[in-house]
Amino acid sequence: MKIIVDAMGGDNAPDEIVRGALRAAKELELEIMLVGRGEDVLKVLEKNGMQSLPRGVEIAHAQQVITAEDNPATAFREKKDSSLTVALNFLREGAGDAVVSAGATGAILSAATLLVKRIKGIRRAALAPVVPTGQGSAVLIDCGANLECTPEYLLQFAYMGSYYAERVLNRPEPRVGLLNIGTEAAKGTPLHREAYALLREAGENGKLQFLGNVEAREAALGQADVIVADGFSGNIFLKAMEGTGWFFGQEIKKMFTKNAKTKLAYLGIKEEMDSFKKVLDYRQVGGTALLGVSKPVIKAHGSSDAVAILNAIRQAAAFAGSKLIADLSDNVAQMRTGGAGSDEESEKNY
Repeated sequence: MKIIVDAMGGDNAPDEIVRGALRAAKELELEIMLVGRGEDVLKVLEKNGMQSLPRGVEIAHAQQVITAEDNPATAFREKKDSSLTVALNFLREGAGDAVVSAGATGAILSAATLLVKRIKGIRRAALAPVVPTGQGSAVLIDCGANLECTPEYLLQFAYMGSYYAERVLNRPEPRVGLLNIGTEAAKGTPLHREAYALLREAGENGKLQFLGNVEAREAALGQADVIVADGFSGNIFLKAMEGTGWFFGQEIKKMFTKNAKTKLAYLGIKEEMDSFKKVLDYRQVGGTALLGVSKPVIKAHGSSDAVAILNAIRQAAAFAGSKLIADLSDNVAQMRTGGAGSDEESEKNY
């Protein structure tokens, strides 16, 4: 299996990206294609004591880099020789099995949608991070790709998230919940009420394991395996979880470093605290799957280090090795309501 890596995307590119990719090639026994400025990639190799490319690793030169200042909707067209554009073109042409990039989210979303294309019949691609919960983890879909949604989008998010949880995370019969301000069917905006009706129908027909509405606190405790949300609500939920985790981490650190007694107490539970930190560490997951695109794309965190990139590549390999995209393509008819306009109109709105 070959994973295509955008070597120039992210805050720590190319050093951490290349280091993580090299680790993946060795530890996961994968083929890696590093796309970016060849001279910069070779410098990273030299800094790490390598005089030549390791076996299974290749460089595809791309001179340009898409930055945060570029227009995310048009950057891939304006910079045709950017590492992101070249990487996604390779994926589209079948030169690799998946793409990993820590570049700008908007640019990745736009470029993947318009270069690699969506699965036929899927209205919108969605970002689906795996978030920690009280019962392990859950797929959150969407977390920011689609700020304005229709009920059909949310129905399709539920299917895509459910398939991802089952095929990639090995979660049989994943429980699906609709993120809302209350559990009653009549709660929320018209969007939520209409989406609830579609999801309930899918549940009654045995197509989804729909639990109903879930509030944010229950979602965080692990009530659902798939948390369905419009991109606006989902992004707030995700950022609130990240901020809460950071806050508790800082407060716990203050508590255990207060004096000699608390430092000694910390030594007694160091192993447990290290496990707790890993639960809240985004690097352990690696990245966010972009679901609905016709080939696997993983968006790694912008500040990813080598560990995060290693795990993003691991995640990409699991995604590519699953039957997820084929299953979505084969079953897309049941995800449609037939009332949200043509695919051509949907494409123009992106």
